[in-house]
Amino acid sequence: MAHPAAAGAPQRTVSAPSAAPAGGVLAQLLGKGRPLVMGILNVTPDSFSDGGRFFDPAAAIEHARRLAAEGADIIDVGAESTRPYGGMRPVPLEEERARLEPILSAVAAIGIPVSIDTQKAALAAWALDAGAAIVNDVWGLQRDPDMARVVAEYGAPIIIMHNRDSADPSIDIITDVSEFFSRSLEIAWSAGIAHERIVLDPGIGFGKTAEQSLACLAQLRTWKSFDAPLLVGASRKRFINAVVPSEPMERLGGSIAANLLAVENGAAIIRVHDVAPTVQALAVAAAIRHAR
Repeated sequence: MAHPAAAGAPQRTVSAPSAAPAGGVLAQLLGKGRPLVMGILNVTPDSFSDGGRFFDPAAAIEHARRLAAEGADIIDVGAESTRPYGGMRPVPLEEERARLEPILSAVAAIGIPVSIDTQKAALAAWALDAGAAIVNDVWGLQRDPDMARVVAEYGAPIIIMHNRDSADPSIDIITDVSEFFSRSLEIAWSAGIAHERIVLDPGIGFGKTAEQSLACLAQLRTWKSFDAPLLVGASRKRFINAVVPSEPMERLGGSIAANLLAVENGAAIIRVHDVAPTVQALAVAAAIRHAR
């Protein structure tokens, strides 16, 4: 079946593969019937917000346990900083894997689904063998030509994130994201990835000005027409500093505001550093809506 395109997106020429068998980790998660919270675990020395804090394997595993205890539905593990504001230093495959080897199986053993945040198909395959359940590709299947095949062969859910090499203030960012999603979906479908295993992420902060990130959050419903769950990763991002000057660790209030409005605008998954405050905020917002 072909899904409707968002406004400004080109018509697709590839039909989505037929639905995968009922169940699967993504279906089970979405079946909770509430916004999902994805907790961030950066096993890196240079992430923009918490670089180095969890580089030690013991610290990383302890933090993963804390995220789970605080209510995370998914733990997103990354070993290469994607640094949305530039200065990203590529990590060789062997080093990325070496950072993950001491911790990935232990994190997966905690008992909640693990997503692997990587741009490399070979690393994604290794991580899925080691216990990861979801692939989170910050280049939306458009950087490593083998990524779609790996995801299809493993039958794993894929998070397709919009990205750009650099921000361009002159473009219509909503149309750019829509066209990117259309290209990624054609790649996914051509590889045999079932549409029911796809999540879309507009990539807040990645290749975007602060104004463009705010526009993506404000117009999130635009991408509901792709008929896929939406993920938003606004936690501690620099657009908050453009509204209220602040360092990354001082942006909890702005992160929660962005997350609550993202859910109101259709987000199914929220990717955050601060799990407990986010879980509490979402629960209180839900209780208020119910009281109406």
